[in-house]
Amino acid sequence: MNINSLDLNLLQTLNVLLSEHNVTRAAQRLHLSQPSVSAQLARLRLLFDDPLLLPGPRGMLPTARAEALREPLRLALEAVERAVAPPDAFNPAIADVTWRLAATDYMSSALILPALNLVRAAAPLSRMAIFALNPPQVAQQLEKGELDLVFHTGDNAPPTLHQRKLFSERYVLAGRRNHPQLQRPPTLDEFCELEFVMVSPDGGGFTAATDRALAKRGRSRRVALSVPHFLFMLDVLANSDLVAVLPERLVRHAQQLTVIAPPLDIEGFDILLLWHERLHRDPAQQWLRQQIVAAL
Repeated sequence: MNINSLDLNLLQTLNVLLSEHNVTRAAQRLHLSQPSVSAQLARLRLLFDDPLLLPGPRGMLPTARAEALREPLRLALEAVERAVAPPDAFNPAIADVTWRLAATDYMSSALILPALNLVRAAAPLSRMAIFALNPPQVAQQLEKGELDLVFHTGDNAPPTLHQRKLFSERYVLAGRRNHPQLQRPPTLDEFCELEFVMVSPDGGGFTAATDRALAKRGRSRRVALSVPHFLFMLDVLANSDLVAVLPERLVRHAQQLTVIAPPLDIEGFDILLLWHERLHRDPAQQWLRQQIVAAL
C-alpha cells in the first residue's frame, strides 16, 4: 500500500469502527451519516485488501488483519492529535529548558544580568547559556536553532529577523574614583589631553564614535590602550589614570569610578532584541522575552 493514498479521515473512521464494532454507533461518534461510514468502510476494505469487519450475531467481528491494526492505529492517531494540538501554556515553575543567548560582554552585564534573577526565581529548573556575539553569523545561528535570542546594536541588524528595541544608549566619560582630571567636567581641550582606553571587539582598533565626533570639530584624542572586552576595560579604569568613553548602563552602578558627561555630543546607539520566526509564537520564548523587557 502506498501511504500517499491514505486519507487520515478514513483511518479515524477505522479506529472508531474497531472500537464500536457497529456502523451506526460509529457514525454517531463521528457525526456522520450511516451511509457515509459504510462507504468509508468499503474504501478501507479496498485499501487494505481485507474485509476488516465481518457481520456477526452481536455486531461486526474484526478480522485478524483488523485486530493487528487496532493498537498501532490507535497509538498513531493519538500521536497525530498531540502533534497538531495547540501548545500547552508555558509553566516556568516546572520548565526544564535551556535558554541560548548571544551578547557582547557589555550587553551581558547591562541586560542579561538584570534579567537573570527574574528568570531563575520564576523558572528554577531552567539553564542559561550565553554565547559571544558574532554579528555576521546571527541570522544563520538563529535559523538553525543554535541560538534563541540575540542582543544586537541597531546598526546592521539582519532585516529578516524579528526585533524589539530595548532602549537607546548614550555615552559617558569614566575614570577612577579620585581621578585628578575628573573632579569636574572637563572642557573640550582638557578632554583631548586625557589618555584613553577603548574597546575594540575585533581587536586592535583605535578609533570609535568618540573619534568621529571629535573629527567633526577638527579635534582628536590619544587612545593609549585598545582592549577586546569591557570587563578588562573596567579593571584598567579602576587601577590607572586612563579614562574611557563607554555606554552609560555599563557603569551606572560602578562605585569605584567617576562618571560624568563628556564635553561633546557623541552619537549613541540602540540595543535590539532579535529572534527568528520559528520561535516567534513559542510560549516559552515569549515568556523569556517578557522577562528581559521587565528587567530593564
